[in-house]
Amino acid sequence: MDGFQAYGAGKAGQAFDPLTFIRQPQTVMRILCWLFSMVILACVANEGYVNRPEEVEEFCVFNRNQHACNYAVAMGTLCFLCSSCFLALDVYFPQISAVNDRKKAVMADIGVSALWSLIWFVGFCFLANQWQFSNSEDNPLDEGADAARATIVFSFFSIFTWALQGLLGVYKFKLGADSVTFNQDYVDPNQQEPVEAPPTEE
Repeated sequence: MDGFQAYGAGKAGQAFDPLTFIRQPQTVMRILCWLFSMVILACVANEGYVNRPEEVEEFCVFNRNQHACNYAVAMGTLCFLCSSCFLALDVYFPQISAVNDRKKAVMADIGVSALWSLIWFVGFCFLANQWQFSNSEDNPLDEGADAARATIVFSFFSIFTWALQGLLGVYKFKLGADSVTFNQDYVDPNQQEPVEAPPTEE
C-alpha cells in the first residue's frame, strides 16, 4: 500500500524532509522541552549560588538549600540529554521498518514524557516552596533573584510541555494501532488465489 502509515510515519526508506519534520507538533514540543531545560540549567548554574562577604563558601539562593539547586541542575542536565536523545529518535523513527519496534519507541516516549511531567511538577513545588521561605537577610542585594524566578517559571512550563508531549505520544499510539490493524486486515485483490471455474458438461 502506497499510503501505509504505522505510528505516524510511512514506510521505511523514504527521504527525510527537514521542513516537514520541524513543522510537526511533536517536534515543536520536543524543542521547547529542550530549550526550557537549557534555561533552567543556565539560570541555576550561573546565578543560583551566591555568597556573603563574611562567608567563604557559596550557598544556594533557594533558602540556602543546596538540595534545591542540585535538583534543578541535575534535572536540567538530564532533561536536556533526554530531549536530545528523543529528538534524534524522532529523526530516525521513519527509518524503523519493524512495526513492533515503532510501537516500543512510541510507548517509551509516552512513559518518559509522563515521568518528566511528574518530575517537573515536584521540582516546581519544591523550588517555589524554598524560594518562598528564603530569608532576605541571607541575600540583602537580592542576587540571583531573577534567575531563581526564571527557574521556577520554566519548571512550571516544563510540566505542561512534557504532558503535551505525552498526549501527542498517546495520539500517535492510537493512530498507529488503528493503521496497523487496517493494514493487517487488508488483502490485495491481485494476490488472491484465482477461483477455479467449475468443469463444463460436455
